[in-house]
Amino acid sequence: MSVKYIPVQWNFNKYFYDLVLLICVAVYILVFIRIGTPEAGVTRPIDGAIIRMRAFGTCAFLMLTVILCIGPLARLDRRFLPLLYNRRHFGVLTFLVALTHVVYVLNWYYAFSDISPVVGLLTTSETSGQLLGFPFEWFGMLALVILAILAFTSHDFWLAFLSAPVWKRLHLLIYVAYAAAVAHFALGYLQDATNPFFMIVAGGGAVMVSVLHLAAGLKASADGEQAHKGEWIEVGDPTVIPDGRAIIVRIKGNERAAIFRNGDALSAVSNACAHQNGPLGEGRIIDGCITCPWHGFQYRPEDGCAPAPFTEKIPTYDLRLEGDTLLIAAKAHPPGTKVDPLTVPERDA
Repeated sequence: MSVKYIPVQWNFNKYFYDLVLLICVAVYILVFIRIGTPEAGVTRPIDGAIIRMRAFGTCAFLMLTVILCIGPLARLDRRFLPLLYNRRHFGVLTFLVALTHVVYVLNWYYAFSDISPVVGLLTTSETSGQLLGFPFEWFGMLALVILAILAFTSHDFWLAFLSAPVWKRLHLLIYVAYAAAVAHFALGYLQDATNPFFMIVAGGGAVMVSVLHLAAGLKASADGEQAHKGEWIEVGDPTVIPDGRAIIVRIKGNERAAIFRNGDALSAVSNACAHQNGPLGEGRIIDGCITCPWHGFQYRPEDGCAPAPFTEKIPTYDLRLEGDTLLIAAKAHPPGTKVDPLTVPERDA
């Protein structure tokens, strides 16, 4: 975001991120086609078209697994944050890979059918009354539909149109998509594979997603609220805050504040960016403004207002010192309220 209306959503880091994603997908597809399928073992002969559809299908499943691991990994270790910032690009590419898989399936099995390929895909199975042989295609189509919804609503227009809370709830459907993908993979591909490798990978991926989310949840629960002193909350030593950076303080419940140092001045704002609820405390101060690490939205530290001509505002908090201990007010000011920065000695080098 800038006063010249130059979009910051696309920059070198994002281009590099997307390039690495494309290379990884291409390498996986090529390796699967050349090595993966023969090594997997199958119960009946298959040809090139089936190999390619399986390559794209397994690639989409693994990509979805990685996407769901990024969030908890970033909460457990800040070094994974760069993967989180561009995760929407990852999701859109996952949908395109999954769509390619479905196109291969429809073109191969239903190209000469008298009925619609999609109708044929969902109605030709006669074994829906039992687990083995259950029409796994239903699960696959459910996952694809959800991925399509998430991909088409990933643009900021939909975020603004739906509002951030609704948009985020909608995108929680990714977990339903993953459950459907697991069922599709287990009841489909794995029923025909004799080598246990892919079963281990699929099961291990699902377990890893569950364990990482559990670990991140336990860590969040362990990070209790700071000690309250009436209307104030103890933060600790202010000199540990790096210049241009912030520490994140849990106020109550899910409310968090970010305390930024800008030279010898400290300012506290809400940790949630007004754009997409991005974690401002994980960003830094650039050109005197707090800059969200997700999409570059900026706010002045002293009043939580975006620089003109932008109009976004976030809540601000009072700060004070008691001896060498920093405290933050438990109650936030309304968005855009100016609060004079607290002057503290600069951190020793």
